[in-house]
Amino acid sequence: MFSMGPWQLLIILAIILLLFGGRGRIPQLMKDMGTGITAFRKGLKDDDKDQDGEKKADELEANADNAAARSDEEKDKTA
Repeated sequence: MFSMGPWQLLIILAIILLLFGGRGRIPQLMKDMGTGITAFRKGLKDDDKDQDGEKKADELEANADNAAARSDEEKDKTA
């Protein structure tokens, strides 16, 4: 039905290049995209660290609660 030859592809690429500008825009777009990906990866790593920190804090709180409960039980036994 519809096939594109090499000349049609060349014309389409030239139009795209004219629309986006050949000198600064495409490299700038790629740089911004790379910066975004880097920030995304950093955010994932920070999120993992935060979750680990929350787990440790929860464990410490649970251990403190258990220790407090044990000391209360020991006080009750001695009284």
